[in-house]
Amino acid sequence: MKNKFFIVAALFISFAVVSCQQKPTPAPVKKTDVSEFFGQWTIDIQGGGVGWLEVRQETDYLDADLLWIGGSVVPVANVYLDQDKYLIVTRVDNAVKKRDEKKVALRTMQVTNWLKVAKEGADKITGFLYRPKKNGIGLDSTSFVGTKLAPPPAAPDLKALKFGTPITLFNGKDLTGWKLIDEKQKNGFSVKDGILVTNPAQVEGQEHISYGNLRTVQEFEDFNLKIEVNIPAESNSGVYLRGMYEIQVFDSYKKELDSHNMGALYSRVKPSVNAEKPAGTWQTLDITLCNRHVTVILNGVNIIDNQPIYGPTGGAMKSDVNTPGPIYLQGDHGTVSFRNIVLTPIVK
Repeated sequence: MKNKFFIVAALFISFAVVSCQQKPTPAPVKKTDVSEFFGQWTIDIQGGGVGWLEVRQETDYLDADLLWIGGSVVPVANVYLDQDKYLIVTRVDNAVKKRDEKKVALRTMQVTNWLKVAKEGADKITGFLYRPKKNGIGLDSTSFVGTKLAPPPAAPDLKALKFGTPITLFNGKDLTGWKLIDEKQKNGFSVKDGILVTNPAQVEGQEHISYGNLRTVQEFEDFNLKIEVNIPAESNSGVYLRGMYEIQVFDSYKKELDSHNMGALYSRVKPSVNAEKPAGTWQTLDITLCNRHVTVILNGVNIIDNQPIYGPTGGAMKSDVNTPGPIYLQGDHGTVSFRNIVLTPIVK
């Protein structure tokens, strides 16, 4: 009897141990048609970054454009459906592996990284960006969540807009009403002789200093913004509308038209005509943002005329296109001066 008892007890304990060691089986990802990924998606990235993805069917192939935190909206290397479940989006970065004593690149590799995207309900996607580690051993991964982006509404009738009371954003004396987006970064902004100046100076031979971007404390919906800028040769900054759409500030005098030139909606809408002044002179930006459409008048010339905005630009603070946001000035690219910053809300 004792032997039988011990045998039964041993079997029970073994079963219990095995049961405890077994992990719950994750819910299977349901199969999907690739068309469920079509359209535009704003992306919230682990760590606080913002991205944007557009997937579309061309005549005989899939195509996509991607924005990942910073930089431009760019075509992807490839996009395809895997296992009838996951959308795979690949992109390629050039990585310098070796330089000579003069820092000239001796060996450059193309590093492929990819998004593995799963559909979550009607208007959500989730996934990870995978990137090979720099030493070639294993992968780094970054999670993200995406939201389906509705098309922009019809273009507003600019002549029928009603405006509220103008708000002077810069008092010409100090940084009242402004703060760094990231308080841990160095503030390169200062006020001198009524001018707001950013000077992200670096010291040769010393560790790189991370300078912050400056935002208004107040947040706004739709508005007209007037601002004057003075850009030294080859210098660069940006004026962000609602904290998510960058109007480029750059010395592009006499350069060929491009979506990265002065007054452009960065990497999205290029100016229709060159209206820049030479470096070192004051220039005026007159910007109207309304119903996800933007108009930019540079130095009295209409260079972007009531054009739709399809998503955030690189460096966006947030992904929700339907919420208010601050004006912010890029402070980590180059020396630029600002003055006469006045915002007039649109009344709806």
